[in-house]
Amino acid sequence: MRIAIDYTAAARQGAGIGRYARELIDAILGTASKHTFVLLTAVAGLSETWARAQRQLRETAANPAGLAFRDLPLTDEWMARLWQRLRLPLPAEWITGRVDVFYSPDFVLPPLQRRTRALLTVHDLSFLRHPETFPPKLSAYLNQAVPRSVARADHILADSEATRRDLLDLLHVPPTKVTTLHGGVTARFSPQAAHDERARLQAQYGIGARPYILAVGTVQPRKNYIRLMEACDPLAAQRALDLVIVGRPAWLSDPIVVAAEQRAYVHLMGFFADADLPALYRQAEALAFPSVYEGFGFPPLEAMACGAPVVASTASSVPEVVGDAGLLIDPLDVAAWTAALTQVLDDQALRAHLRQAGLARAATFTWTRTAQAWLDVVTTRISTT
Repeated sequence: MRIAIDYTAAARQGAGIGRYARELIDAILGTASKHTFVLLTAVAGLSETWARAQRQLRETAANPAGLAFRDLPLTDEWMARLWQRLRLPLPAEWITGRVDVFYSPDFVLPPLQRRTRALLTVHDLSFLRHPETFPPKLSAYLNQAVPRSVARADHILADSEATRRDLLDLLHVPPTKVTTLHGGVTARFSPQAAHDERARLQAQYGIGARPYILAVGTVQPRKNYIRLMEACDPLAAQRALDLVIVGRPAWLSDPIVVAAEQRAYVHLMGFFADADLPALYRQAEALAFPSVYEGFGFPPLEAMACGAPVVASTASSVPEVVGDAGLLIDPLDVAAWTAALTQVLDDQALRAHLRQAGLARAATFTWTRTAQAWLDVVTTRISTT
């Protein structure tokens, strides 16, 4: 089959959906040798970064001769504006050439010719479950673009059973149209620490001189960071302890930033390069993941793969990822979070148990397995639709 993939999120977004798309597509290209792939990318402003990425993708591909690139001289914002907001009736096949399947890993589909089969990943429906955590303009866009793309798709991939249930309940998608496809974790997230990584964290980022609790994720209301700070306040008052929050400030983040600035023990670190994240996980006393809603939740999985104890939310998909390898706490119960974090900090037997359970749990999530499941969907669910 000739398969087109929208690679824009993978090329332009550092974390979250960008990482999901990069890791999945790399694994697909490395697994599938009998198909031809065309990567469609909005490349304006990427220059040498995109040239380097193309070289790496060719090295990854099991069949480099079957890999082609089609570049749009636009930013991702302009691509969304033209195809989603203005709904310019320019089929993607005018750029990719005729394809059997078009896959988008990022919520929305471009205009497509009727004969082209469409596969779409929907990561979550947080804009419907928790609209109060979105600015009105973004919420309005998602409420139009995502249901429209869901209706056009021949099949949909959901990051979790929780997202699959939301698609059925909120958008009334037929059950046979949705397949759950969990993400994976790469080998760089491992418990093997470099001998000097704690010192390097201190020298490069100014953290690690004191024990720290780690939180990873975009700074926005859904991540529940203000309650996490309130839960950590008693701990920081009683012991030498920092709270390190890694993630770019996004929409509606001002109250979170203000709350952090009022606490000397809280460090807002912004975006961290992928190469530095494993050390950050390994050296943490624990990962705290208090989100009120997640489509999947990579940070708990990555933390477990690095041997860090995990305290995570009971909300939406998070228990699917963590299982019984972490402590699961109601995201709205501040006192319960304080108690759980205290227990993890003080109980060495518990820490050892969570470490071993987390490593075993993380080992079951691999991108190779995810890529093979993706190919199975393409060959058994899409081509026969």
